[in-house]
Amino acid sequence: MELRGRTLAAVAGAFVLAGVLLVVLTRAKRLAPVPSTQNAGQDAIPPIAAGEQAANFTLESLNGDKVTLSALRGKVVFLNIWATWCPPCREEMPSLETLYDEFKNNKNFVMLAVSQDTKGRAAVLPYIQKHGYHFEVLLDPKNKVGEAYNVSGVPETFIIDRNGRIVAHHMGAFNWARPDVREALQELLDSGQG
Repeated sequence: MELRGRTLAAVAGAFVLAGVLLVVLTRAKRLAPVPSTQNAGQDAIPPIAAGEQAANFTLESLNGDKVTLSALRGKVVFLNIWATWCPPCREEMPSLETLYDEFKNNKNFVMLAVSQDTKGRAAVLPYIQKHGYHFEVLLDPKNKVGEAYNVSGVPETFIIDRNGRIVAHHMGAFNWARPDVREALQELLDSGQG
């Protein structure tokens, strides 16, 4: 049991370190997130930090199914918040597809791309079809998830462990197809914990 706890702590520590490195790399490359209008004129509320419980939500997918985060407990969830009008979001989408292809056969991994497009399916479906993306896309035209997660701009990504805790958070576009990202996710999946 003690070894299991140390393994979980090491994996969580690796994700926190990876999250910090991702933020540093993003800022160094001047890939600033697209500002959101949700907090305009207000004091900005900091985003949910790694280690906190992920807020539950239920959204409709592009194919009309309802997806509830709490129903995915026991799986590692890659949660990406984006919009079709966002250039950095469009920039990172191919790497999301590559990452999805890597893990799509793992029953303990779920990728959710939550669209904040206010026109919903009418804006999102043609974009997804045109580019041939296969990961699960959820529609959030009222920005419920963005508000629940205190998203300051898009894209923002959260990695949620099997217990529903956020183990990593990244703001801005990123190359999710990098080997270190795949290795960290695989370690999290292999741990059977968190």
